[in-house]
Amino acid sequence: MGCLIELKNVTKTFDDQQILKGIDLKIHENEFLTLLGPSGCGKTTTLRIIGGFEEPDSGEILFNGIEISKLPPYKREINTVFQKYALFPHLDVFGNVAFGLNIKKMEKSVIEQKVSKILELVGLSGFEKRDVMSLSGGQQQRVAIARALVNEPKVLLLDEPLGALDAKLRKDMQTELKKIQKEVGITFIYVTHDQEEALTMSDTVVVMNDGEIQQVGSAIDIYNEPENRFVASFIGDSNIIPGHMIKDCLVEWDGYEFDCVDKGFKENEEAEIVLRPEDIDIVAPEDAKINGTVKSVVFKGVHYEIIVETPDRDYMIHTTDFHQVGLFVGLTIEPEDIHVMYTMEWM
Repeated sequence: MGCLIELKNVTKTFDDQQILKGIDLKIHENEFLTLLGPSGCGKTTTLRIIGGFEEPDSGEILFNGIEISKLPPYKREINTVFQKYALFPHLDVFGNVAFGLNIKKMEKSVIEQKVSKILELVGLSGFEKRDVMSLSGGQQQRVAIARALVNEPKVLLLDEPLGALDAKLRKDMQTELKKIQKEVGITFIYVTHDQEEALTMSDTVVVMNDGEIQQVGSAIDIYNEPENRFVASFIGDSNIIPGHMIKDCLVEWDGYEFDCVDKGFKENEEAEIVLRPEDIDIVAPEDAKINGTVKSVVFKGVHYEIIVETPDRDYMIHTTDFHQVGLFVGLTIEPEDIHVMYTMEWM
């Protein structure tokens, strides 16, 4: 896939507070890319700059190689779906979806054909004459998406569009959005603070914090190979432990040595070890180097969250097996489940 949008050293300041601190990012054709991070990290500002709703203080925004940072939104081949869908209450579903086409003064027959096709795509065939205010939240969102897609943009921006929906409908719509993106074959740029949402839908996840990009990669890479402590702690649950890389494929923490698969560190270099809770196995004490006592057990629906207290630290474990509080146990981790990161400053 070719590069469609490129941000080069983009900065933005509001009221003497720097929101974006030199963003460099490439977004490709037909990609589902998600900007993920906590509130205030700069993800929505980045989206608004791409859409033309904000102008960067410095840097470049390239669209197919052409600089567009001063181009108004209506002149960009980009449409946006916001969390508040901004539907027109005086228009029915057909009127809302056809609004942009009417502005362009297209022929009535062409408009009817385009609206019918896009309503079928979003699962709203037969809803043309319905009052938009009588629709459910999920249906209103589909109308907003249809209204944006019917203009055939090259890019669709989505700013936390599932935020107003209940948990079950959010999950359903995550699947639907990914399906729609594949069927229309255009680039989706999605903003969310919900890690599960990002991992579920995205081809590429961009993790942001404090106005900077922390890591860019596939959902699997972001989860399994975090590049720093912020990413490891923000994406899912993690046990993050200080240690040393003794040599390639051998790491030490809390006085124990473990085989791993990481290479490229200096001998005896300080490092941080990431252990995902689901990658730690509870075994008999004699079968493990690390031993401790079950401190707490919480049922989470699909697994138990167990805290095991050892002389050096507490470990969080996710397992489908129940273990009684007070039980003395051992903990084991396979080499491929030990992820070693460089120690660095982070906010």
